[in-house]
Amino acid sequence: MAAPALQPIVIWFGRVGDMILLSALLGVLHRRFGGRCYVIGAGSWPAELYAAHADVARVECLRRYTLGPLDANWWRALRQLRARRGAPVYVCEFDVKKLARVRRLLAASGTDPAHCLYLTQTASWQQQHWVDRLVSFGRLTPPALDAAAYPWPSAAPRCAPHLEVAPSAAAACDAWLAARGLAGAPLVLLQPGNRRTMRGRRLRLAADDDRAWPVERWAQLAQRLHAQLPAARIVLCGAPREALLLQWIMQAARLPALTSAELPLPRLLALCARAHSMISVNTGPAHLAAAVSLPVVVLFGAQQQSEWLPRSPGGSAVIGLGGLPETGRIDALSVERVFAAWCALPPRASAPAARPAAPATAP
Repeated sequence: MAAPALQPIVIWFGRVGDMILLSALLGVLHRRFGGRCYVIGAGSWPAELYAAHADVARVECLRRYTLGPLDANWWRALRQLRARRGAPVYVCEFDVKKLARVRRLLAASGTDPAHCLYLTQTASWQQQHWVDRLVSFGRLTPPALDAAAYPWPSAAPRCAPHLEVAPSAAAACDAWLAARGLAGAPLVLLQPGNRRTMRGRRLRLAADDDRAWPVERWAQLAQRLHAQLPAARIVLCGAPREALLLQWIMQAARLPALTSAELPLPRLLALCARAHSMISVNTGPAHLAAAVSLPVVVLFGAQQQSEWLPRSPGGSAVIGLGGLPETGRIDALSVERVFAAWCALPPRASAPAARPAAPATAP
């Protein structure tokens, strides 16, 4: 007899880039267990990223800095977990304090530990690249369930993150582009900031930020891009708290084809889905770009490309520059090298082919 379909529960209180990488695991679990995943995260971005995702049925977002019962979302997650007892639970969190929070939530819900797997307690944790860790984790089955009843899909899932644009976000992006006179032009996106840029409530370009590239180099790069592709509009992307950084680059470049935009995550996702290319520091938007098959050049500081280089589900180009052991800072990269990498990007590939539908029940 066919095994009953189950709705996997996936928990990770990660940042934007982490939750984008998580989509590689969600695709595996959906196809293995037959049910769309229930995701528990922290912050607003999990719900924004998975608003129209085929592998996700529901997203619960806990408050990042509110503990347990003081958070109304905690109680909603608790009710959802109690309603899903017997489902497989995959915990991807690795931060010790956040893991303790996850364990308290699972214990309070009465979730059977035999239905749970923790990424850090499996051999999957030893994989070098984060996507490989998550896909390998998806091959495992909690002790309480029969692995033979929920086998690895016969058609291998994509071993890359994959995001989908909600129709409402696409329509809002169209209106935004039209209002700015950007509709119809090739768009080259630049992402100069990262979460270290946004420490506290003010912009802070700290000397210890290994992912900071000088404002002058961003300006010079924009000028080179415009000279190479005059028809394009170059869009500086950033979070609202990075507005000052974008303004500095605009002032240094003095380029009419350059515009800046403080983008909410759904609009950035829709913009990446239709852009020509992106150049980004190693941060969440670089993974978002690759997840919608946008060709991207990624600048690395004190991180390893072998662990964090974005992956594309459609085979679009991802070129990484720098990173350990070559260099520990982005400011070791020259404008010439970054520009040459962008010139080497092949044209954007077509949208990735549709995946086989997840079975209603396991075979």
